Amino acid sequence: MARYTGPRWKLSRRLGISLSGTGKELNRRPYAPGQHGPNQRKKLSEYGIQLQEKQKLRLMYGLGEKQFRTLFDKAGKMKGVHGENFMKLLESRLDNLVYRLGLARTRSQARQLVVHGHVTVNGKKVDRPAYQVTPGEVIGLREKSRGLSIVKESLEERSYLPEYVAFDENKLEGSYTRLPDRSELPAEINETLIVEFYSR
Repeated sequence: MARYTGPRWKLSRRLGISLSGTGKELNRRPYAPGQHGPNQRKKLSEYGIQLQEKQKLRLMYGLGEKQFRTLFDKAGKMKGVHGENFMKLLESRLDNLVYRLGLARTRSQARQLVVHGHVTVNGKKVDRPAYQVTPGEVIGLREKSRGLSIVKESLEERSYLPEYVAFDENKLEGSYTRLPDRSELPAEINETLIVEFYSR
C-alpha cells in the first residue's frame, strides 16, 4: 500500500496542525514552509478549505485516500451524525488506540508496533493497524514484547489518558471502555467540511 514517506514536519507546518500529536513541529516555526513562509497571504477557495480539512484528518491518522474514503462511506451507513461517526471509526482503529493508551509516542510508531506483531486484542495477536476495536475489547502486548524500550519510554512520557480507555500499569494492557464523545476528539478538526467535500 502506498504511503507518504516525505518530511512530515513540513506537512504539519503547511496545514498548521501537529500531525504527530507532540506539537514539536510548530514550536519553533509556526508558519508555512518555504522562502516566504511567515509572509504568505494565500486566500483559499471554499473547495481549498474543505480539501485542507480533509487532508488534515487523513494525515493525522496516517491513512491513504482509498482507505480514508472507504471508512467515510462506512460511517455514512451508521445511525447518527455522519461526520461524528467517521471520527469515532477513526478513533476505534487499533493503531490509534495503541497510541492513545501511551504504548507509543506517535500514531506511526503505534502502527509499526502493530504491524510487527507486538500487539494483542483479547489475548490474540493482531497485526492489522486498521482493525476496528469494539468497546469492551482488551489491547495488550505479547509476552516477549513487554520489555521493549520504546514502550517503556512512551509510558514514561505519557501525560494524558482519554476517559474512553482504561489502562492497567501492572499488566501493560488497556481496554476500550466506550465510544468517545465528539468533545473528546480532536477539536482542531471541522468534520462538517469533510462531509461537504465528499458530498460535492
